[in-house]
Amino acid sequence: MIIGDKRLDVIHNIARAANDRDFTAKTEIGDPMMTSEEKLALVEAFWQKQDRFKTKVDGVLGRELLQVLTKALVGSTKVTGLEKLHELPRGGAIVTANHFNQIDALAVNCLAQKAHRRMDIVIEETNLKLPGFFSYIMNNMGSIPLTQSPNYLGREFIQHLSRAFNQDHWVLIFPEQEMWWNYRKPRKPQRGAYYFAAKCNVPVISTFVEIQTLPKAEKKNEHFQQTRYVLHVLGVLYPDPTKPVSENASRMMEEDYQLKVQAYEEVYHKKLDYDFTSWDIAGWRGE
Repeated sequence: MIIGDKRLDVIHNIARAANDRDFTAKTEIGDPMMTSEEKLALVEAFWQKQDRFKTKVDGVLGRELLQVLTKALVGSTKVTGLEKLHELPRGGAIVTANHFNQIDALAVNCLAQKAHRRMDIVIEETNLKLPGFFSYIMNNMGSIPLTQSPNYLGREFIQHLSRAFNQDHWVLIFPEQEMWWNYRKPRKPQRGAYYFAAKCNVPVISTFVEIQTLPKAEKKNEHFQQTRYVLHVLGVLYPDPTKPVSENASRMMEEDYQLKVQAYEEVYHKKLDYDFTSWDIAGWRGE
């Protein structure tokens, strides 16, 4: 399924960023442009309306719609490694995954469905301003918006995470930050997800989504073939309560990255190399 225009231009942006090793580069075209002040105001308005009756009703409908979309759009997703969660204690957790598609959270939600857990999703604040249907989903699917304000990150954001964890929710965070469309390789993660896990003393569930190319062509774009997903549960990482938050964050970040690299090399039978090739974009027939 292709979402978004100018996919070839986006791929060229990914190629340039990969070859420059700029793993958090924005590669999408046409994302909403906002100032830091506008972004913070947008997030504050989001939280201020959460106690309204209409927002609560929309929240119930939005979460139900998320489950329906998961089955409709990525219902064929295979999940491996569920046995690695057997000793995971009841309670909150952060789930990490590679970020490669506008609907990749649905693939991770397949895992939450199988584990009978509710999963909230950390999103970039500008996603709240997406047009039409996407705006409704982003505002009502159990989102926790993130914005780069030190005061918000250091206080309010952690409070919202803690509230979710206290309700035994999982929280999906993409540590790669920016989405690189249909990019197969795991990128080097940023530290935030692991800092929050250590700060809140919750485990990190490491996952990696494999993107398989199908022989069937996309209906509306001759440059691409259809794809499907396999979500691999790689393991559970725990913060050490006797260690400082910063030390735990750095250790879990490195361990998670190594698990994802190992998974990539095993499922694709390729050594990880960030020099860009057309194979890096699942489903693309190349130039």
